[in-house]
Amino acid sequence: MSTNRPRLVFFDSWVDSIAETMLRDRDDLELVKLDYATPEARNWQIMAGAHGYQVQARTELREPWFGDAALIARCPNLLAMSSTGAGYDYIDVDACTAAGVLVCNQGGTNTEAVAEHALGLMLALSKRIGLADKLLRRPGAAIDRYALQGNDIHGKTVGIIGIGTIGRRFAELCHGLFGMTVLACDPYLDADEIARRHGRKVDLGELLRSSDYVSVHCPRSKETLDMLGAAEFALMKPTAYFINTARGGIHDEEALAAALRERRIAGAGIDVFLKEPPPPDHPLLAFDNVLATPHTGGITEEALRQMAVSAAEQWIELLNGRAPPRIVNPEAWPDFSRRFAAIMGFAPERPAYA
Repeated sequence: MSTNRPRLVFFDSWVDSIAETMLRDRDDLELVKLDYATPEARNWQIMAGAHGYQVQARTELREPWFGDAALIARCPNLLAMSSTGAGYDYIDVDACTAAGVLVCNQGGTNTEAVAEHALGLMLALSKRIGLADKLLRRPGAAIDRYALQGNDIHGKTVGIIGIGTIGRRFAELCHGLFGMTVLACDPYLDADEIARRHGRKVDLGELLRSSDYVSVHCPRSKETLDMLGAAEFALMKPTAYFINTARGGIHDEEALAAALRERRIAGAGIDVFLKEPPPPDHPLLAFDNVLATPHTGGITEEALRQMAVSAAEQWIELLNGRAPPRIVNPEAWPDFSRRFAAIMGFAPERPAYA
């Protein structure tokens, strides 16, 4: 058994209090709640002794508490960080790997929520529900219901960029409910696996040219940052809609605004922005054919509870020396294992992949 009681820290709150309930009174770890309002020096003092750091979601997370190299340098006992949801772009994975710090996420816990949100945006755009609602609320607006003619999505083509856990569920809904043709661009999956996920493997160019709806479901990373810009939007049909429920920064917001302004695409459904929440004068919010939500795709009662439960279970496993699920950087395990043994006084169990 450990000679040290591991300390797990988090700021403000978990997305569901069930996690605190699960962890608060355990004998095998110390749960410490930090407050952004506390003097920074005091928070750093506590963080310096932390073994685990549950990182708050990007929208709520504040400087200087991002999971970057600067934070790692000031936390010599830190063994692991875990993101709140599936995304972990606010944690510097390379810096963690170099320091022997594991990075975990909660991939899969909000799959249904985000897939349904993307489907909702697609339906609302195609049926022009958002525009109709806005016109009904404008005093003196002329309402011509035939001018609000929309389209059925049945039998249309949807292009999915990244057909991982969420993209796969979105493809299942589109194919199964509406008989849609599913095209998928994903460099990490072969054609046979994509076919098992109800899609046909294509490159990005073909996907953009052929799809009536383009939906983004890939993580934000070095290879996907600004992946969709003016050249990519120029490939889309003028009748096509663009949807992003993944991460801000994957699409160039100015380029998307220009494509909408010049009517090169029919509209967009955006749940994620480079800066969140976006300011009221954000260019994309000025368009009637844009539906925008403040990164709420994964914010459902069911998803938040599952995120919290999964993270709590993950920490119990990890801080007790067992390989946790959903490790983002398994290549860090050898260095992590050596550091864990030196800090905690016993070696962690060797995972099958190490």
